[in-house]
Amino acid sequence: MRNIKMTVAYDGTSYHGFQEQRGTGLPTVQERLESSLTELAGRSVQVIGSGRTDAGVHARGQVVNFNAAGWNIPAEKIPLALNGVLPEDMSVLEAMEAPEDFHARFSATAKEYRYTIHNSRTPDPFLRRYSLFFPRLLDIEAIRRESRLLLGKHDFLAFKAEGSPVKTTVRTLYDIRIEHRGDNIQLFFRGDGFLYNMVRIMVGTLLNIGLHKHPPGAISGILDSKDRTRAGPTAPPQGLCLMKVFY
Repeated sequence: MRNIKMTVAYDGTSYHGFQEQRGTGLPTVQERLESSLTELAGRSVQVIGSGRTDAGVHARGQVVNFNAAGWNIPAEKIPLALNGVLPEDMSVLEAMEAPEDFHARFSATAKEYRYTIHNSRTPDPFLRRYSLFFPRLLDIEAIRRESRLLLGKHDFLAFKAEGSPVKTTVRTLYDIRIEHRGDNIQLFFRGDGFLYNMVRIMVGTLLNIGLHKHPPGAISGILDSKDRTRAGPTAPPQGLCLMKVFY
């Protein structure tokens, strides 16, 4: 087996998430990648992704792998060949030979997501597809302080949306950093894995903290409650981007 690992970037605006949704006719990133690879290979090709991204969510560092047995294109030339048939909102950044046992999902040790907020009184039409427009005044220091309570190993059941069964809701957050420049606020989350809508619910909760809707230390109580209704709303998808997958 010839196992190829690829790093893929995409604008998720026009896609109903990464994972193929057979029989629905809905466009997905996986379906578009597989159809383009099949066109190049002259045979059916299936890709394995590091994880799902939801409808409207973007990626700069999604990782996939696929079986390229019998395919003679050198790995370093795959991005050029594949980008020639992919749509303009998707790009293969890198391709390389991987060990046979490499699996884009199960070999991953951590992921990093970024959520972007345009915190201004005036919307910017050029940012609307890649950030959440949020015109209300936020207490950034309160957000920084309370976000630290999310770090470490916790049961994140209160930060999980319904609809995606998992064996355990325990996850470890290794790092959260907040970068604030002008009207632009970016929240970075790095962890060993994320539950369905977990990052977007954490962002919605931190926004409520920035509006002083929760008292100091509320994050700890929300985690302990394991009650989704105690956390904040699910932030919209367009501000979220999968930045990097670690192996």
